[in-house]
Amino acid sequence: MKFTEEHEWLRVDEDLVVVGITEHASEQLGDVVFVEMPEIGTLVSKDDEVVVIESVKAASDILAPIDGEIVEVNEALADTPGKVNDDPLGDGWFFKIKPSDLGQMDEYMDETAYQDYIA
Repeated sequence: MKFTEEHEWLRVDEDLVVVGITEHASEQLGDVVFVEMPEIGTLVSKDDEVVVIESVKAASDILAPIDGEIVEVNEALADTPGKVNDDPLGDGWFFKIKPSDLGQMDEYMDETAYQDYIA
């Protein structure tokens, strides 16, 4: 897994990259009550706003960590947005992206560097 300074995680799954937020981000947000997902087939560039999350504390945007095409979204979050809090590194993922350039992930932190970053 790789981690961004915006507290997103990225995991390679065959030729796709799965994206979610970290446990730290989930705790900072508080209880997530709404998640707005992108349309499948949307082409995104790194740092485009892709997902809107609303929690009891605030609204936040999830940015595209890499260039590519959104090929799948976690439909379960529409009915149960709390999965983001319950299992942010598992069932609480947001979307899968078919990357234009997988090498863009190289600029992100590994888990050790991320733990140092949030310490």
